[in-house]
Amino acid sequence: MKYTAIRGMEDILPQDMPKWQRIESLARKHLESYGCAEIRTPIVEETSLFVRGIGDGTDIVTKEMYTFSDRKGRSLTLRPEGTASVVRAFIEHSLQVKLPEARLYYLGPMFRSERPQKGRQRQFHQIGVEVIGMNSPYADAEVIIQLSRMLELFGLKDFMVKLNSLGCAGDKEKFAESLRAYFKGKEEALCDDCKTRITRNVLRILDCKKESCRALFGGAPDVSKQLCPACDKHFETLKKILTGMGIRFTVAKHLVRGLDYYTQTVFEVVHTGEGLGSQDALAAGGRYDNLVKDLGGPALGAVGYAIGVERVIMALGGAVESRPLVGIVTMGDAAAIAGIKLADELRRNIDIRVVTDIREASLKSQLRTADSYGAKAVLIIGDNELGKNVVCIRNMETKEQEDVARQTAIEAVKKLLGNKELKKAS
Repeated sequence: MKYTAIRGMEDILPQDMPKWQRIESLARKHLESYGCAEIRTPIVEETSLFVRGIGDGTDIVTKEMYTFSDRKGRSLTLRPEGTASVVRAFIEHSLQVKLPEARLYYLGPMFRSERPQKGRQRQFHQIGVEVIGMNSPYADAEVIIQLSRMLELFGLKDFMVKLNSLGCAGDKEKFAESLRAYFKGKEEALCDDCKTRITRNVLRILDCKKESCRALFGGAPDVSKQLCPACDKHFETLKKILTGMGIRFTVAKHLVRGLDYYTQTVFEVVHTGEGLGSQDALAAGGRYDNLVKDLGGPALGAVGYAIGVERVIMALGGAVESRPLVGIVTMGDAAAIAGIKLADELRRNIDIRVVTDIREASLKSQLRTADSYGAKAVLIIGDNELGKNVVCIRNMETKEQEDVARQTAIEAVKKLLGNKELKKAS
């Protein structure tokens, strides 16, 4: 029997890993420059955490979660998003004692049982940030600015922030009432899911992707026109900060996001260039001031976002240059030991990858293997080289080679590869 990966859960192959490693490395450095600390949560949680946190009327909970019973009969779920898990960990470990204003970030896989398509897989990866303990619009502005700068750091330029405010819990309820009144009498034009949503969770209609439903959105009420004075001030302050910082955004009056825990600020970053098609959302987030308390913690405001790593990689396109690779080719036992020592010395002194051939194969075979790895240079050591205390360095692009003194081999490798590509290994 030939096994294949489960549909919608794809392998990330070695040739693709440089893109992933680059994004993750840049993200860590960038987020830590904002004072964020990494947190890692399990990929499996109690199902009720997501039902309570995300909302039992959302598509994620009703249609998309991977839920199963374990041997003890407990209902468990592969995490469909990161916020609920981070908030659970924040509460469980009383992080508010040490971190009254916590800035946390995470990287990892999420799982949703959706129809796989371009930019949307059943196992997908996110880089997320959760800022817990701050109610200020300045916190909202910081995470949006932070997110925008990170996308720029990745190399993305063609993106736009869509912004809206849902207001506080009271504002959301008033908005829900006005939406129910608007859609009353229009049920026949709605899809079957949205017909149910009118009574169960009417805001979710605005998150529907079906054209028959979206055609009705034009005349729907605008939540930003119904905000209480405090929420209106919060939203206006946020827009003023973003404008002052040169963040390109547009107010999207029907943006509600697909998670019930959001209050006040919600946002989505969409790619405006080519490559993603209809799945153009790169990142999304918002404020969730009631979630910490709803999950059993203290009454703390919070705001966060998550980036879809696969979509960022698709939007970037092209290959990412990985660290240069050098091959070590040896002939004979004494040369093999010398090659291992030289490889260790290279790794400790230069930021490159070094591969030694351990098959005891012929010179021709070892050179062919090094070439298949993409080696830019090969260092050849045999009895002749050992006797002269030299190393033969072969340029794999030009096929030229020369002998250099063993003690100058590292400098010779730097010169061949180009000093601008290399740095001292820390």
